Amino acid sequence: MSYQIITDTSANLPSSYLMEHGVDIAPFSYFVEGVEMQCLNSTVFDGKKFYDDMRAGMKVTTSQINPQTFEYCFEKYLSQGQDILFISMSSGISGSYNSSMTAAEALKEKYPERKIVSIDTRAASLGEGLFVMLAVENRDQGMSIADNEEFLRSRVQHIYQVFTVDDLKYLSHTGRLHSAVAFVTSMLNIKPLLKGDEMGRIVNFGIVRGRKKAVQSLAQKYDELVVNPGEQTVCIAHADCEAEAAQLAEMLRRNHPPKEIMTVDYEPVTGSHVGPGTIALFFFGGENVRAK
Repeated sequence: MSYQIITDTSANLPSSYLMEHGVDIAPFSYFVEGVEMQCLNSTVFDGKKFYDDMRAGMKVTTSQINPQTFEYCFEKYLSQGQDILFISMSSGISGSYNSSMTAAEALKEKYPERKIVSIDTRAASLGEGLFVMLAVENRDQGMSIADNEEFLRSRVQHIYQVFTVDDLKYLSHTGRLHSAVAFVTSMLNIKPLLKGDEMGRIVNFGIVRGRKKAVQSLAQKYDELVVNPGEQTVCIAHADCEAEAAQLAEMLRRNHPPKEIMTVDYEPVTGSHVGPGTIALFFFGGENVRAK
C-alpha cells in the first residue's frame, strides 16, 4: 500500500524538490503588522528584503500549526487509501508535533484501516529537511512505511545542528533562549555558538570573539563530528548572509568534502525566530552526537 510523505514549511526545502518528489507541506503562519502570511513557495520568497525589513524594525510573530490544519492535510490522502508519514519540526521548540498527534487521533475512527505516523525530528530548518530527504530516498527504494519510520527514528540522535546568530535578541524575545545569555553576548562583539540538544531545544554551548571566528567554529564542529561525509548531503541555511554561507561551504570541502551541499535562505517562520544574519549547519554524525 502506498503512503504519502508530508512535512511542514519549517523543513525549509526548496519548492522544486518538494514538487519533484511529491512531498506535501502543512503550512506554518507568520504575521506582519497583524496580517497573516504563509510561505508555500520558496521561489517567490525574497529573503534579502524580509531580513532587511527585520533589521529596520519590522515585527514578525508566528503561530504553530493547529490540529484542524493537519486533519485537512492528512485527510486528502487518507480518503484516497494512502497512509501518512508526517515529518515534523522539533517538539522542543514548537507545539505543532503535538497538534499532528491530536489530528491523527481524531482521524483514526474515520480511517481505522489507515496508518498515520508522525516523526518528531527534534530538528528545524534543513535539519528537519534532511529527514524528509532520507524518507523520500527510502520510499523510492521501496521501503515500507513501517521500516521507514523505524529508520528515521533511529537517526534522530545522529543529526547535528549548529548555528550562530548576529543578535540573540530575536531568540530571547520569542522565548527560545534565556535573556541573560542574550545580554552577555550583545557586548564586546561576542558571538554565540548554539545547537539543538538531545530534546531538540536550542542551547548555547560556547562563545567566540567576532563573526569570522563564529563561522569558522561551525566548520570546526563539522570536521570534528561528521561521519561518512562523502555519503551524505550537508545543509546550510542563512538569513541574508549569502557570502558567509559560501565561505562556510568552502571550509567544509577542505578536509571532509560531503557528497553534496545544499544552501537555502531561512524560510520566514523559523528565520524570524533566529533573526537576520543567522547561519546554520546541519549534518549527520555518530551516536548521540547531539550531546557533543
